[in-house]
Amino acid sequence: MSEQILAKPTVKETIGRFFESAFGVSSEHALYDRSILLIAITLACLGLVMVASASIPYAMREFDNPLHFVIRHIIYLVLSFIAMGAVMKLPISWWEKFNPYLLFVALGLLIAVLIMGKTVNGATRWLSFGPLNIQAAEPAKLFFFAYLAGYLVRREADLKQNLKGFLKPLAVFFILAILLLIQPDLGTVVVMFATTVGLLFLAGSKLIQFFALFMTGIMAIVALIILEPYRLKRVTSFLDPWQDPFGSGYQLTQSLMAYGRGDWFGTGLGNSIQKLDYLPEAHTDFVVAILAEEFGFIGVSCVIALTFFLVAKVISLGSRAIKKENVFAGYLAYAIGIWISFQAAVNIGASAGILPTKGLTLPLVSYGGSSLIVMSVAIGLVLRIDYEQRCSQLQATRGSKRGKPND
Repeated sequence: MSEQILAKPTVKETIGRFFESAFGVSSEHALYDRSILLIAITLACLGLVMVASASIPYAMREFDNPLHFVIRHIIYLVLSFIAMGAVMKLPISWWEKFNPYLLFVALGLLIAVLIMGKTVNGATRWLSFGPLNIQAAEPAKLFFFAYLAGYLVRREADLKQNLKGFLKPLAVFFILAILLLIQPDLGTVVVMFATTVGLLFLAGSKLIQFFALFMTGIMAIVALIILEPYRLKRVTSFLDPWQDPFGSGYQLTQSLMAYGRGDWFGTGLGNSIQKLDYLPEAHTDFVVAILAEEFGFIGVSCVIALTFFLVAKVISLGSRAIKKENVFAGYLAYAIGIWISFQAAVNIGASAGILPTKGLTLPLVSYGGSSLIVMSVAIGLVLRIDYEQRCSQLQATRGSKRGKPND
């Protein structure tokens, strides 16, 4: 009996065997940054808890099943984990080679959703495949960022030397933006624009081009808000939600009440009042408001800190990849980092009344299958980039050791 206990592998050996079978390397040598995976899993688990807490009253009323959204969210989590594992097996060279084709897939999805898409609350954003609904904008964002990273590698000299090279990716973005605005989905356009501007700046575009693009984008967004009555109503209600607390400002005032009730440490898990049919979309766009009510300022600060550390890790990885001349991987990591940070800032800012409501999910936390799966794929890409960086460093170290003469 004692021999069987001694023969049982330790936790470290089990983990090592798993990574060795999954990636063909020993966990003691080339391995990805496990802190990135740990932060992502922590946010996803927190999201499951908050979706369960926020959705139960609504699910009970609408579907007579309090676990309706919880079960679906668990299924999405499983699919996300499978998608992330598949992407971690795929070399970054594949994304670099096929990113132009991925752009055509993004265009195809955005066109298809306009032709045969499902309309919910006046917006046509979803493609239905049986019980599965796919929000076309989510994979389109990732595919566009992959294309943009590839373009910056292929046309780096043109980007830095002439205006034509700077305008080409913007023309592609303009086409995608038009398709998104027809849905309409201004929030996704804003996220894509911010990521594009940030990536072009990091790629070394001229400052005058950068500022011209930034100002043009701001003016275009302002024009889109002014020309569309419902968007203008959102902005005016954001500026003073208490002017019409039972009309245009209702959602934001209820969200602010949730923040106020949460105080420093919250009312406790499950004790939210705003989720009891007071705050609409409590388990999706405004899940942070429920988190603030149940876990207080400390809970929201923890989510912000986790997101900050995740983004910092991803941006740092991109910088290291570029220094090692893996430029495509570096730009792709930069894009993912900017994307996560900006979308999280918009979601949290909207629920706290700092920014107008945009209908964007909180990455890895909010309910939404498309967002969760695509964001998990993005995390898988980051882990694959880090894995390849560590592999190349390990090979270089082994090569230098072999090249040393014997004493």
